[in-house]
Amino acid sequence: MLVIMLMGTLLAVLGGTKQKQFRIDISSEAKVVEFYADTSEGTPGDRPLPQVSGWRVTENDNTITYDRGEGFSYNAGQHAFFGKTVVNKFLDKENLVLVAKDASFIAIMAVGMTAVIILAGIDLSVGSIYGLSALFGAMALNGWLDPGTSALLSIPVGVGICCFVGALCGAANGIMIVGLRVHPFVITLGTMAAYRGVIFVVSKGQSVGQFPSSFTSGFFKAEIAGVYPVPVIVMLLVGAVGVFLLAKTVVGRQVYAIGGNETAAKYAGIPVGRVKFVVYTLLGLLAGLSAAVYLGYLGAAEPNAGMTYELKVIAATVIGGASLMGGRGSALGAVLGAIVIQLIDNGMIILGVDQSYNQIVMGVAIIIAVVIDQAKTRFAPKG
Repeated sequence: MLVIMLMGTLLAVLGGTKQKQFRIDISSEAKVVEFYADTSEGTPGDRPLPQVSGWRVTENDNTITYDRGEGFSYNAGQHAFFGKTVVNKFLDKENLVLVAKDASFIAIMAVGMTAVIILAGIDLSVGSIYGLSALFGAMALNGWLDPGTSALLSIPVGVGICCFVGALCGAANGIMIVGLRVHPFVITLGTMAAYRGVIFVVSKGQSVGQFPSSFTSGFFKAEIAGVYPVPVIVMLLVGAVGVFLLAKTVVGRQVYAIGGNETAAKYAGIPVGRVKFVVYTLLGLLAGLSAAVYLGYLGAAEPNAGMTYELKVIAATVIGGASLMGGRGSALGAVLGAIVIQLIDNGMIILGVDQSYNQIVMGVAIIIAVVIDQAKTRFAPKG
């Protein structure tokens, strides 16, 4: 959290300001007159705009003046005034919501990845699972439902199909890792390519959209107080559930025990194989849930959806404090790590850094996080 506060402060200071247009709607009963430099008045449109000094709006004996010299303009067709204001590039409300929204897609999966990494495992296929879940969810929403379908049907179908496909892919990873006794790096590297290949074969490289509005603007992109908070709300709920499961349940304690010493966990009677299967399945399910949020917010599934997301998810988990050696990590750290990752992306845009350097910066961030983790382990007091 200190890192997030420090990064936010630096971006607010170094990012500078920008001009932002805002809109002021007026009621249809309001009377609008324009005035000129010679103190005369007229109806909007009577004279060319360069001759107009401003407008007076009268309604219910209240009069408000909008001066053109202060940047205001009037659109009679929309019955609204438009003005310009100077805002901080980083602290602008729209930018902060954008950072939180983009972080939510990563954070939801990072919570599941945290459990996998605590097990001393890894899942390189999470981005492909995300994309495959989004594709099948989009096909269901587009092919099974009409545009006017109610939320009572569209949300269960969209979320259900995405989560089912994601859980199925995660379960396949878990079965192969446990059953074949092959390192998860190798298994998930293979499934990463296989799942991505299925996406391009099924979609034929085409996007799938046109979902019921009850699923998009009616729910996942519902506007509240001028922002779209549903993805962030889902992220916070997943984070809270993840904190509870890892810290307060038997399965959570088993996950930490296996990551700390798998051999000792077996001798202690912990069903190691079953726990691994459950954890990989849950990660797949969360990738599907994140895909459902993505579909509802953006309204379409692209063949490239989730490409390179495995890097961001793993980076968020490691930056959030999870140890690649296993045995340590937290769901809260994963959520905060995802926010840090998104702040890096957002900061590069605000500071005008070429986006070609994005992957370089992300790789360096992972290396730094791992080095710090190793240093903490090496210099921690023994016993």
